[in-house]
Amino acid sequence: MKLMFASDIHGSYYYAQKTVEAYREEKAEKLILLGDILYHGPRNDLPKDYAPKKVIELLNGIKNEILCVRGNCDTEVDQMVLEFPVLADYAVIFVDGKTLYLTHGHKYNPNNLPPIKKGDYLVNGHTHILANEDMGDFTYLNPGSVSIPKGGNPHTYMIYENGEFKIKELK
Repeated sequence: MKLMFASDIHGSYYYAQKTVEAYREEKAEKLILLGDILYHGPRNDLPKDYAPKKVIELLNGIKNEILCVRGNCDTEVDQMVLEFPVLADYAVIFVDGKTLYLTHGHKYNPNNLPPIKKGDYLVNGHTHILANEDMGDFTYLNPGSVSIPKGGNPHTYMIYENGEFKIKELK
């Protein structure tokens, strides 16, 4: 199984397009969005080509291929226009014997763990800083941000394939 993880689009049509292009090129089976889809939030500058209505149209076009969790900038009004579920605080998926706890990161994160077991994977966005770290009892993964990376990071996403997670730069 091949999965693509992306986070923090923040309404950037430019980077939403780049994300969907990467998803198609990667030939992943699902695009997993880790929140903050349409709104840039009061702490961020406007991202390149801020056009939430275009992002809505683009993502609704692949709605059956998306699994999404709610970010701190996602609201009920976003769910009114997006045709795939966006309001779940977390999702748990099982892939190749691995348990992945998916969340945005503003509630559950390495400093405030959800109910995970030894060997599980915590996958979140929110910080806009990529991570792939063995934390002892669990592995922490963060694909970074496709539109507004922080901490000197590039625009990134993450691929899971053949038992491995790889963070890749958005082209």
